[in-house]
Amino acid sequence: MSERSVSKKNQQKRWYTILAPEQFDRAELGETVADEPEKVLDRTIEATLGDVTDESGENNVKLTFQVTDVGSDTAYAEFVKSELTRDYQRSLVRRGSSKIETVVVVRTTDDYRVELQPAAFTTKQADQSQQKAIRRIMIDLVEEAAEDRTFEQLIDSVVEGRLSSAIYSEAKTVYPLRRAEIQKTTLEAHPEEVHEEEATSVDVEEDEEA
Repeated sequence: MSERSVSKKNQQKRWYTILAPEQFDRAELGETVADEPEKVLDRTIEATLGDVTDESGENNVKLTFQVTDVGSDTAYAEFVKSELTRDYQRSLVRRGSSKIETVVVVRTTDDYRVELQPAAFTTKQADQSQQKAIRRIMIDLVEEAAEDRTFEQLIDSVVEGRLSSAIYSEAKTVYPLRRAEIQKTTLEAHPEEVHEEEATSVDVEEDEEA
């Protein structure tokens, strides 16, 4: 390929500014380059919660966004995942204490399916019955949080720490805790995907009955 052809190809590329969803105040996440707007769709970008909120003390949470819409020079992204950084997770684990964790899949009021991974960190070693009780509390509170919240409201509750605070307040009555955290939150399916799965499941059940 000639230098002229390479130069012409590069000139056709455009930079797109990636913006976070409205719930994150359309914060600027970064930039990406492409020669066609369609090629920007589905690209992912990571940022810490501190980057998005301009709060330096919130860098222990890593957020992942995915581009769902593209304008002339702007790309709009949706939230797909939040996760505690590895360094922070390691700092929470102490010798002689218990890390109690579980995985909960919930459905929000607007039919998004979300997977959450709550964890509780005790001050000392908890026995099996205490760990089971705390795990039950985490599952119940996560499920209750999704029962009366939209997807956006649930994510706000996670990233703002309200859900982990609720878990801490109730679970510490079973055994003293140092921390309670939502280690990871992942968007598993959009409403249209959930509805399609349900329709397919109904069709299969009807076929089996027939």
